[in-house]
Amino acid sequence: MTPDLLDRIVVVLVRARNPNNIGAAARAMHDFGFRHLRVVSDYAPPLETARSAVDASEVLSAAKSFTSLAEAVADCTLVVGTTAVGDRALDHPLYVLAEAAGKIREETTNKNGRVALLFGSEKTGLSNQELSQCHWLMTIPMYSHEEMRHPSMNLGQAVAVCLYELVRTEAIPATGIREAASAEEVERFLRLFQQVLEIAEYTRRHPANSAEEQLRRLVLRMGLAAADATIWMGVLRQILWKIQGQS
Repeated sequence: MTPDLLDRIVVVLVRARNPNNIGAAARAMHDFGFRHLRVVSDYAPPLETARSAVDASEVLSAAKSFTSLAEAVADCTLVVGTTAVGDRALDHPLYVLAEAAGKIREETTNKNGRVALLFGSEKTGLSNQELSQCHWLMTIPMYSHEEMRHPSMNLGQAVAVCLYELVRTEAIPATGIREAASAEEVERFLRLFQQVLEIAEYTRRHPANSAEEQLRRLVLRMGLAAADATIWMGVLRQILWKIQGQS
């Protein structure tokens, strides 16, 4: 991947608690040419104690901390969550790493494409609420005897394997210029969509279909382009104005 395409991918560590795991992730990023690390936590992670980040001081010093996942991915057009799957029921499309890597590389060739790769807590992975902010999920296939299989990889290892797969082959040529909607634009659309549903009393009549996580997944599956998001928000505002004017 070219330096420009590498710059379009950000690694987001969500609720990572072990500084050494954060350091190992930063080292993997440095080794494979990735520079943008974001850490989501309720408290400031002790990045200075990440001893495993050999030669990755630039990645760590440039790392950004956020208190919410929404803020961390606001400028991204594709949000991909990682999961070990296990017994969890998933409401997202799921791709194995090799297939997911191709889709990620393709997104980076879009005009304003920026991809967030989410890695969850060492103990619990990504929560359902965090998963709801993903467009789709990817998993690393782990082949071993069932009785010997660990439920998931170490955080640093998982980051390294995913980034290696991304740089392993040449980027897929762009098939066309498409300016995708950013996560922030999608979130604004979602809020307006929820407002229309509430005013129209859809949420009261169909509460089972109106949970925020369900609606967010529905919106993400639409794959909104930036221009389309603007148009759809105009449509929703007109609907909202009309309903409120008749009430």
